[in-house]
Amino acid sequence: MRILVRVKPGASRTAVGGRYDGPAGVALVVSVAARAVEGQATKAVLRAVAQALGVKRSAVTLVRGATSRDKLLEVVGNEAEIEPRLKQLLA
Repeated sequence: MRILVRVKPGASRTAVGGRYDGPAGVALVVSVAARAVEGQATKAVLRAVAQALGVKRSAVTLVRGATSRDKLLEVVGNEAEIEPRLKQLLA
């Protein structure tokens, strides 16, 4: 399953949830405390999304957007379990 995310680096705390209607479509908002330096924010996003969706960190990979606020992630796992969690996070 592929998921669009909108990253907010440098937040006061890490949080996953919210909806961003961007040009590429509906994206999940992910705020991370890590700064956008040397991929730190991207690594934090991958960890946060994995935890929020209840999958292992290795099940979440970056497809596109290494240096962008808008990222496309690939999540491997049971879609029947992941999709309801994603819908809840987007609400």
